[in-house]
Amino acid sequence: MATTQEKTTPTCCINNSSKPSATEPIKDWKVSGSDPSLDPVRKRDSVSTLIRPVESLPDPPPPPNTISSTKGIPMMVRAQTSHPLDPLSAAEISVAVATVRAAGATPEVRDSMRFVEVVRVEPDKQVVALADAYFFPPFQPSLIPRTKGGPIIPTKLPPRRARLVVYNKRSNETSIWVVELSEVHAATRGGHHRGKVISSKVVPDVQPPMDAVEYAECEAVVKDFPPFREAMKKRGIEDMDLVMVDPWCVGYHSDADAPSRRLAKPLIFCRTESDCPIENGYARPVEGIHVLVDMQNMVVIEFEDRKLVHLPPADPLRNYTAGETRGGVDRSDIKPLQIVQPEGPSFRVNGHFVEWQKWNFRIGFTPREGLIIYSVAYVDGSRGRRPVAHRLSFVEMVVPYGDPNDPHYRKNAFDAGEDGLGKNAHSLKKGCDCLGYIKYFDAHFTNFAGGVDTIENCVCLHEEDHGILWKHQDWRTGLAEVRRSRRLSVSFICTVANYEYAFFWHFYQDGKIEAEVKLTGILSLGALQPGEVRKYGTIIAPGLYAPVHQHFFVARMDMAVDCKPGEAHNQVVEMNVKVEEPGKSNVHNNAFYAEEELLKSELQAMRDCNPLNARHWIIRNTRTVNRTGQLTGYKLVPGSNCLPLAGSEAKFLRRATFLKHNLWVTPYAHDEMYPGGEFPNQNPRVGEGLATWVKQNRSLEETDIVLWYVFGVTHIPRLEDWPVMPVDRIGFMLMPHGFFNCSPAVDVPPNESDLDLKDTVIAEKPVQNGLLAKL
Repeated sequence: MATTQEKTTPTCCINNSSKPSATEPIKDWKVSGSDPSLDPVRKRDSVSTLIRPVESLPDPPPPPNTISSTKGIPMMVRAQTSHPLDPLSAAEISVAVATVRAAGATPEVRDSMRFVEVVRVEPDKQVVALADAYFFPPFQPSLIPRTKGGPIIPTKLPPRRARLVVYNKRSNETSIWVVELSEVHAATRGGHHRGKVISSKVVPDVQPPMDAVEYAECEAVVKDFPPFREAMKKRGIEDMDLVMVDPWCVGYHSDADAPSRRLAKPLIFCRTESDCPIENGYARPVEGIHVLVDMQNMVVIEFEDRKLVHLPPADPLRNYTAGETRGGVDRSDIKPLQIVQPEGPSFRVNGHFVEWQKWNFRIGFTPREGLIIYSVAYVDGSRGRRPVAHRLSFVEMVVPYGDPNDPHYRKNAFDAGEDGLGKNAHSLKKGCDCLGYIKYFDAHFTNFAGGVDTIENCVCLHEEDHGILWKHQDWRTGLAEVRRSRRLSVSFICTVANYEYAFFWHFYQDGKIEAEVKLTGILSLGALQPGEVRKYGTIIAPGLYAPVHQHFFVARMDMAVDCKPGEAHNQVVEMNVKVEEPGKSNVHNNAFYAEEELLKSELQAMRDCNPLNARHWIIRNTRTVNRTGQLTGYKLVPGSNCLPLAGSEAKFLRRATFLKHNLWVTPYAHDEMYPGGEFPNQNPRVGEGLATWVKQNRSLEETDIVLWYVFGVTHIPRLEDWPVMPVDRIGFMLMPHGFFNCSPAVDVPPNESDLDLKDTVIAEKPVQNGLLAKL
C-alpha cells in the first residue's frame, strides 16, 4: 500500500476555474513544513543524538542510507524509512517472494509455488510504541515509560518481516513462511537477494483462499468441457461467450469436501444477446447442471445434467446502465450538487499517518481484511494523546442462504477467508465513490504467480458534512447556538461475485467512531419452472426468484482505552436497563435504571444483543477516572442485528460457530486473528477459531481486551432490489462513556457564514421572539 502526496482528487462534478484543479496537490497535508527544524528526517536525526544508544534489539548491520538503483531490481533503504505498521511495499513483496522461491529445494518445487498472500508480520506493540516515540512523527516520547537516567532505547528498529502463505500446486500442500526483509538488495530470480528465511512450515489438512487466476481458469475449463457444452445446447445456448461460470468454494458438508482435494462447485449463468455495454448475466441462472472442479489439476471431475430447467425469459428490466433502465428513459431533473472546500481539507497525512481535528491514527491494508485502522487516539487538551484502540478491522463475513434446494443450500460464502476482501477491492479513480477533496492510498498484493499487483486509489479518505452536531435556542432571548457536524471517513469497496460491499470507519468531532457496511450489487437468483412457487424466496420476474439469505460481518477491535503501550488495564461491563419493581422505591411505577455486570471471563462474555433492555457494553480503563471519579470508557452501541436463522446442526455453522453470539471478548493473543481460523476453506474441524479459544475461559477482569462484534442483516429480497440493489446499511458505534469530562464537541466553532448571518439578523431585529416581546 502506498501513498502519493499529489494523488488528490476533488469531486468529479466540479468544473470551476476559480477552484483548485483536479491535479493540484492539496496543500498542508504533510506534518512537516518548510522550516528545517520541522522536517521529520532532520528531527529524527536530532532526536537520535539525545537518546542513549543501546543495542537492545540486535539486527544485522544496516545497509547504507543511500542505495543506488539498478534497472529491473526493486531497491529499499534503511528500515526506519517504513513505520512498523506500514503495509509492505511492492519492493518488499517482491523480495519476500524471491527469497521463498529461491529456498525451494528443486526447480519443480519452485515452479509449483503459488503465492496466496504476502503480508507484514504484525509487530509487537512495544515496537510500535518505540517507533511512534522516537523514529516517526509526530514523535511522542511519552509513550515510552520513564526510567532513571533517561530512556534506554535502541538506535534502530528491528527489521520488518513478511509472512507468506504459499500453495504448492504440485503437491497440494499449504505452507507458511516468515522472511526477514533487512539488507534487501534485489528481487529477481537468480539474483543476489538478501532476504532471510526465518521459518517455514507445512500446515496439514487445509486449503488456502482461492485466487482470481484460478477462477478464470475454472471458467475456461468448464466452458470447454464437451458434456457441459452439450447440456447448454439442450437449453438453447451454443455461444459460450454468453456463458458465465462463477466458481464457489464447496465449503464443508461431508467427507467428500475434505481438504485433501482443492474443489469448487460453480454456479452457471447466461447473458442475453444485446447491445447493452454491461449485460446482466445474473438475470438468467442455469439450473439442473452439477459440476465439480478439481482446482489443483484444473479438470472437471464430476458432471451431471440432473434436470432440464429451461432458461428464464429475458427480463426487460434486467439491465442497469444509463439509458437501459425502466424503458430506457433516465431522470432529467437532477441539478448539480458540488462539494467545495476552498481552503482544502482539515486533515493532514504523512505517509500512512492521519491527523484530523483531535483524532490521529494509521492506515493499513491486507489482502484478506482490506482496510485496517491502527493506533487510534484522541488529543484531549492538557491530558494529551489518549489511546482508544490499537487495531480495528473487519476480519470475516459469512453469507448463508436459506433455500434447502440444490444448489442454493451450498451457498454459504466466507468472503474474507475464502476469497479476500482486500484482494477484491476496487480502484476508485474512475468513479464518484467519494465526493469532495480526497486522499487516496494504493494497495499492493502478490498475484498467484508471485508478481506484484497494485490497486491504485484503493482506500478513500475524505471529510463529509453530517448535519447538525448540536443546537439550543434560549426561548427567553431568542438567541440560538448551532454547530454543523463533520466526520472523517476512511473506506474501500470490494466486489465478491455478484455482491458489492463498502466498508467504512467514520470519525466524529464528538469522540464517536462508527463502523458501517454498505451492501449493494446484484441478487444471486434461481430459476423456476412454469407455475412453480418457492416459499424460500421472492419472485423477482417471470421464471426468476431470489432466495432469502443473511449477511454477517465480524469486526475485531483490539481496544486500548486510556492504555499506553505495555498497559493492560481494560475490562468490559454489560449494561442492561431494568424496570424498578413496584413498591416504596417506585410508588409512581415510572422508575427504571441501568444495571451493570462485569464480564469476568471469556465464557461469561459470550453475549447477544437485546434491544428490549437497551443492552450495550462498556470498555473501561480500570485505573483512570474522570472528574466525577468514574472509570473512563468507550461503549459499544449495537445497530440493527440478528442471529443465524438455521438449525443448530446446519452444516455452515461447523465452520461459523462464532455466528452463534453477537459479542465475544478475549484477552489479546498475537495468533488469534480470525474467528473461523486462518483457513476456513473446506475446513473439516468443528468450531475452529474463536469458539475454541474461549474454552480456555481466561480472565477478563483487567487485561488487554479484544472485542469480536458479530452483526448481520436478514435479507428478504424485494422487487425494488432488482436489477441492482439500492444500498442497505448496517453497523455499530463506539461512543465515549465517561471518557471526557464534558462534551468534546462543545468547542467546535460556528460556521463563518453563520456568524455573519447572526450579526446581521441581530442588528436588524433585536427582538424576534413573540413571547419575549410580551414579557
